[in-house]
Amino acid sequence: MIELTTDPIDPAAVTARVRSPLAGAVVLFLGATRQVTAGRTTLWLDYECYLEMTTKQLSALEHEARGRWNLIECAIVHRLGRVDVGEVSMAVAVSSPHRRSAFAAGEWLIDQIKQQVPIWKQEHWDNGESEWIHPA
Repeated sequence: MIELTTDPIDPAAVTARVRSPLAGAVVLFLGATRQVTAGRTTLWLDYECYLEMTTKQLSALEHEARGRWNLIECAIVHRLGRVDVGEVSMAVAVSSPHRRSAFAAGEWLIDQIKQQVPIWKQEHWDNGESEWIHPA
């Protein structure tokens, strides 16, 4: 399940989407806006993407993760627009019969999303400056 939203992300709702009686493990990762990055104080982030391409790439990553690990369910939710300090910008949840697969798939998905998916963030700092950052 892929979702791009401007609304706040509800971790309990994301977790509920992947829970199953077949799952012995549910792993949830939440990426949040941190206050300090490389010695600079962040006030907020803005996220933008090309919706069609981003959805396509996130779906491909979900499909690949399901092929690599024995997953029961998978949910990827990413915020767009303004995300204040402390708010959740991304949630990745996976369920599997066993914890090793769930942890491995979740970590792999997070890394791939950060590296490959065309979601740009603009960091806004307390000195009035801002900078757009593209995935690695």
